[in-house]
Amino acid sequence: MNLIPFLQVSSSQSSVFMPIITFGLVFVIFYFFIIRPQNKKQKDTQKMISAVKKGDKIITIGGVHGEVTSTKETTVIVKVDDNCKMEFSRSAIASVVVDEKSVKAEKAAEKDAEKAAKKEKNGTSKDDVLETK
Repeated sequence: MNLIPFLQVSSSQSSVFMPIITFGLVFVIFYFFIIRPQNKKQKDTQKMISAVKKGDKIITIGGVHGEVTSTKETTVIVKVDDNCKMEFSRSAIASVVVDEKSVKAEKAAEKDAEKAAKKEKNGTSKDDVLETK
């Protein structure tokens, strides 16, 4: 009994599937390391641009720093200097500058709101219980 022809047939069949498996693995790697992070970054950027409001400090893709004085549907008006206002497309905004003071103030306000919500949920607070005694 000669097994050599049988082995040759099976090796040629496996060689047909190897390029398909290789291309599949390359696609999966590209998806997880390139396509998916890019889509996530694009969604975050769109969310940031749509959340721009009056008073935010921004940096444009051209490097212009300024403060938003008014917003329109597709554009924003940025105050660059005392007497200089410029109108930019929303897509020209590269980033919104976040002040640490404003972030701390927002977090403190959120904590106060949570405490108030807990008080309303419980109906009484520790201070109320102490006052009744």
